Amino acid sequence: MEALTVKELYTLEETIAKDIFEGVTYPWEVLPKISAFIVELGNTLSEEEYEKKGENVWIAKSAKVAPTAFINGPAIIGKGAEVRHCAFIRGNAIVGEGSVVGNSTELKNVILFNKVQVPHYNYVGDSILGFKSHMGAGSITSNVKSDKKPVVVKTPEGNIETGMKKFGAMLGDEVEVGCGSVLNPGTVVGGRSNIYPLSSVRGYVPGNSIYKKQGEVVKKRED
Repeated sequence: MEALTVKELYTLEETIAKDIFEGVTYPWEVLPKISAFIVELGNTLSEEEYEKKGENVWIAKSAKVAPTAFINGPAIIGKGAEVRHCAFIRGNAIVGEGSVVGNSTELKNVILFNKVQVPHYNYVGDSILGFKSHMGAGSITSNVKSDKKPVVVKTPEGNIETGMKKFGAMLGDEVEVGCGSVLNPGTVVGGRSNIYPLSSVRGYVPGNSIYKKQGEVVKKRED
């Protein structure tokens, strides 16, 4: 389904991880590659702009990292990013330029494009968040099905088998997720869509839409 492809969901110029998507159709295909990619990329970063701290952790000198934050490698924290009090970066994480990882937010096996905000009590795992996407307070990605079976992406054109047991959400550019929402395994949200607070989302949400509840998704009005 064309709308779920990398080229439709993301502005690749807005991530240091652009090259990981080369030759890939669907964005979730890169999830198993994030760890090795970070190590390879990190070793090429400018020592004038990035400082290596610990094993396979590169932090831009212009980034702000709270002393109480924990960052496990492999990880890259981009220029001008902010990692706040008690953030927990478990590893395999790329935090884009100007992004915010907030209080008690946990990241694991993720790519955050530039200017992403996950600022308040968020869990983001096995997911990719596009340019300027924002997750409201307490909203999370659920990355494992309760039956532990491989995740399937459900679309109007049929299901897409991913073969992955861990797969959270793919958020396109400028997606807004309301407070307290749960993005269930295999969720894909098209660019510039809004998710109402306290939503439980699964499957595909088209771009430029407003997700009010399951079965009630409306297109945004054009100004």
